[in-house]
Amino acid sequence: MSTFLKIVLVEPSLILRSGMSYVLRRLTTFDVQVVETGEPEQLEELIAEAAPDVLIINPSLTDEEMLRELQQKSLRLIAFQSVLADARLMQRFDAVVSIYDTAEQIKEKLRSVCNSRDGEALQELLSAREKEIIVGVVKGLTNKQIAERLFISAHTVITHRRNIAAKLQIHSPAGLTIYAIVNKLVELNDVKNTIYSNEEQ
Repeated sequence: MSTFLKIVLVEPSLILRSGMSYVLRRLTTFDVQVVETGEPEQLEELIAEAAPDVLIINPSLTDEEMLRELQQKSLRLIAFQSVLADARLMQRFDAVVSIYDTAEQIKEKLRSVCNSRDGEALQELLSAREKEIIVGVVKGLTNKQIAERLFISAHTVITHRRNIAAKLQIHSPAGLTIYAIVNKLVELNDVKNTIYSNEEQ
């Protein structure tokens, strides 16, 4: 089943814009709807009307303040690069697509951006307390030890762990450990002993 993606594409060059739009519409894995413009002045109106998931834009049309405002709208931002650009500015984008990229490379970058934002969305679903519970679990603490550290009952810890499993669809300490490391809830050094002890069991 294809993932539906609504994309706003902003590129002044008609040739580059038409070529990128053509490639995007032919991508497998994604069902893409592209709204395109060569006029950056139309960007705010297009975002309001189209409510896109992704904005692909020529970075020369942007600045740091503009990108900060766009990020606050929870947009995935991809730079469409045809010439050299300010390296510091490019770091503010979720990904960079070059005019030399193949269709497969563009598809992988879209997938990567979508997956990273999905992970962020899952983190936002977790409460601060649930994140504390995860940290306790991956450090090898028992429900009782977690409860004592957080000044709550063991029953409450168990309830939180059920909620975490339901939200993340992760049902093992090993799975939670991977999740916690990837999402920077803990450092690898903090849980090395737990990982080794799990491997020995």
